[in-house]
Amino acid sequence: MPRSFDMATDYEGSVEQVHQAFLDEQYWLARLADSGADDATLNSMRLTAGGGVEVTTTQVLRAHRLPAVVTQFHHGDLEIRRAESWTGLADGKAEANVSGSIPGAPVTLTGSAHLTPSELRAHLAFRATIEVRIPLVGGKVENFIGNQLVDLLTAEQRFTTRWIAQNG
Repeated sequence: MPRSFDMATDYEGSVEQVHQAFLDEQYWLARLADSGADDATLNSMRLTAGGGVEVTTTQVLRAHRLPAVVTQFHHGDLEIRRAESWTGLADGKAEANVSGSIPGAPVTLTGSAHLTPSELRAHLAFRATIEVRIPLVGGKVENFIGNQLVDLLTAEQRFTTRWIAQNG
């Protein structure tokens, strides 16, 4: 049964600054390089007519780095494909659809993100639904992935805040 997770973070920059970073290919390349993955690729990036962006990435974690909860169900390196589709800014806000998959594994992630103003900062609210289709233990793996998403969101917020400060 799929599980949903709600998470949020605040950036040390405005919605406009965060959104502008999302439109910059160099931002994505640097973010992937900083991700901690063994290999990370920006597969595609397309600016959309309404001022948004569609991005697909692949990140690979080598088998020797994976926790036991993963290696007992997935052998070899773990390839994570991710797609984000951000709208342009409208009324100082932007939204995104996010999806993720692991080829060869019964795992899917779908989610939505909302980037809104919060005082002098940008606030990102993210809701993810994770489904791991493994009888009896799928829920345990879903919880593991959900916890990893919280760490990932925090790391990406820190990176984006640094990026804005350095490239702002």
